[in-house]
Amino acid sequence: MNRIVEKHQLSDDVFRMTFEAPYIAEARKPGQFIIIQLDDNFGERIPLTIADADAEKGTVTIIFQAVGKTTINLAAKNEGDAIANVLGPLGTPTEIETWGTVVCVGGGIGVAPLHPIVQAVKEAGNKVITIMGARNKELLILEEEMKRWSDEVIVCTDDGSYGRKDLVTAPLKELCEAGVPDQVFAIGPPIMMKFAAETTRPYKVPTMVSLNTIMVDGTGMCGGCRVTVGDETKFVCVDGPEFD
Repeated sequence: MNRIVEKHQLSDDVFRMTFEAPYIAEARKPGQFIIIQLDDNFGERIPLTIADADAEKGTVTIIFQAVGKTTINLAAKNEGDAIANVLGPLGTPTEIETWGTVVCVGGGIGVAPLHPIVQAVKEAGNKVITIMGARNKELLILEEEMKRWSDEVIVCTDDGSYGRKDLVTAPLKELCEAGVPDQVFAIGPPIMMKFAAETTRPYKVPTMVSLNTIMVDGTGMCGGCRVTVGDETKFVCVDGPEFD
């Protein structure tokens, strides 16, 4: 059992939760995820990206949106409660290099899995420009954490309630036109990642995105997370979750 030690509500249906998982906290790397099952005998298994971890405390932090039965039930748990089963770390870790200037683009809840990547990219000696987007100011998450690890943070909201009234692709295009990025990471809704990739494509900027598909076992056995990448069949759980 994995005891919940902290829980915070970030917006109407977005929660940050920290629980005990010492082996995962020690082994995890940026880009990896876990699969959780709330109860021993019942309930689905869902993949959630590791937003942060503390190896000394033996804790793992996730940020999730309560949109289905399992995440709603998870959101109902409180500090002191426990999660029955946690499997991980899973997936292929992010390949981190010293590229020069790295632009990290996060949309909505996608800012959470972007957080450990921003940390690792900065620690590798890169200049980091982070672009964060949300529908409005209330749905923006982890701004202060991103500022801590970024050389520059650009915030966009759909309604203009905070930062720029723009899509995240607008400042991304401006940076590409200026020849700034040596590498781009984009994580968010599929449509956002699609247009981020289309924005960088004419400038030939290497761009990585992170897919979040339906999974059962997370080890490549069930095939539920099958995707086609470059005319090849891939499994998000073992070949990803990040793809070029």
